[in-house]
Amino acid sequence: METSTKNWQMVSEVELVYKTRVKASERLQIKSSKEACNLLQSTWDQGKIEYFEQFKILFLNHSLKVLGLYEMSSGGITGTIVDIRMIFSAALKANATNLMIAHNHPSGNTTPSEADKAITKKIKQAGEILDIKLLDHLIITSESYYSFTDNGAL
Repeated sequence: METSTKNWQMVSEVELVYKTRVKASERLQIKSSKEACNLLQSTWDQGKIEYFEQFKILFLNHSLKVLGLYEMSSGGITGTIVDIRMIFSAALKANATNLMIAHNHPSGNTTPSEADKAITKKIKQAGEILDIKLLDHLIITSESYYSFTDNGAL
C-alpha cells in the first residue's frame, strides 16, 4: 500500500496560543466566592443580567490568580447552551488548573435548577479527568448570588 505524502500541505495547522495583557504580578487572586461574584458582576452588562441567561468562566492558575474570563454563551430567558468541550478547550489553551463557572438567572431567583446541578456534575467530572479543578459554580443575579461550594453542593 502506497501512502501519498504530496498533499501534506493540505492539512490544517493547529496552533495553541495564550496571549495575556496582564502581568503575572498584577493578576487578581480569587480567595472566596464573594470575590469571584464581585468580579463577575462587574463584567456583566446590567442591561442583560435580568433579561437573558449568560454563561461565563473564570480561568485560574494554581495560585488562584485569574488568567482570563470567557463569556461562553448567551441564551434565552430560561437557559443557555453549555458545551463542556468548549469549556475545557479554552481552559487548556489558557493553561488553567482551576476554573469557576457562573451564569445568571434573569428571574432573580438564585436556587439552582436540576439542569444547573446536572451540568455542574458533568463539568466537575470532566475536569477531574484533565486535572482541572472546578472550584465553584455561581448563580448570579443583580442583587445576590448562590455558590455551589459555599452551600455544600459541589
